[in-house]
Amino acid sequence: MQFICLIYNAEDNGPQPGTDEFGPYMQAYADYTQEVQDAGVMVGGEALQPIATATTVSVRDGKTELMDGPFAETKEQLGGYYILDCKDLDEALKYAAKIPDAKYGRVEVRPVMVFD
Repeated sequence: MQFICLIYNAEDNGPQPGTDEFGPYMQAYADYTQEVQDAGVMVGGEALQPIATATTVSVRDGKTELMDGPFAETKEQLGGYYILDCKDLDEALKYAAKIPDAKYGRVEVRPVMVFD
């Protein structure tokens, strides 16, 4: 069963580029990615560009409306994701807890609806 792990954090929370902590933080992501690849559960995953690059699109009464920034105005923003193929929710939660940003923000785990 596939699960998506949505990684939420405030952009200024946790280790920042240019600090001594940033290198080990990024290495933790490389190690985690290698772990889920080696376990054969990684389907995909990527980091996202900063929220300043986001554009939200909606269509109302046939008119396309664009808004700079993410849809939700919250402290924590979606920063990346992993899609994992796990035997069950418990296994997905075990892997989600190992995502480095779980220490600084939150990781939302949801089953992926697969259409045949």
